[in-house]
Amino acid sequence: MEKTVLSTHTNWITRAETDGDIPAIRKINLDAFDTAEEADLVDALRADPAWIDSLSILSAGPDGKPVGYALLTRCHVDDTPALCLGPCAVRPEYQRTGAGSAAIRAALEAAEQAGEHFVIVLGHPTYYPRFGFTRASEYDIRLSIDVPDEALMALSLDSEQLPSGTVRYAAPFGI
Repeated sequence: MEKTVLSTHTNWITRAETDGDIPAIRKINLDAFDTAEEADLVDALRADPAWIDSLSILSAGPDGKPVGYALLTRCHVDDTPALCLGPCAVRPEYQRTGAGSAAIRAALEAAEQAGEHFVIVLGHPTYYPRFGFTRASEYDIRLSIDVPDEALMALSLDSEQLPSGTVRYAAPFGI
């Protein structure tokens, strides 16, 4: 479903990816990061059982050109199904314009509409709280590897209490 999101800089159109978007998504990730690791991860996740078609979200400007991307895939907190947010990427020339936020908000909204309850993110502790994420350690949610406490965050999409336990990511993450 396509949705237009108003931003202070432009109107962002957000939508789930289609097969024709795969090259553009790869390009967004290659442009946004210093290595191909995130682009390769998205490609590997697309072939993994953790992939959920409707939760791979693009943001595009009025011209329809994709510039931002957010991905939610299946993970678990112990045995409780949850979603993992990431990779998220924006082409460098569109960073700080709201394109990334629009894609993330659309992904979280699509997940909620699909009946999902929980989302985990390992990322910048000053960026993700704007979407409602809080420290996962407050809920005794942890990883099997050491990461900075403030970088692992969790979000309940509804009124359900976040589960406690160890996050199990999809195999391509290597965690």
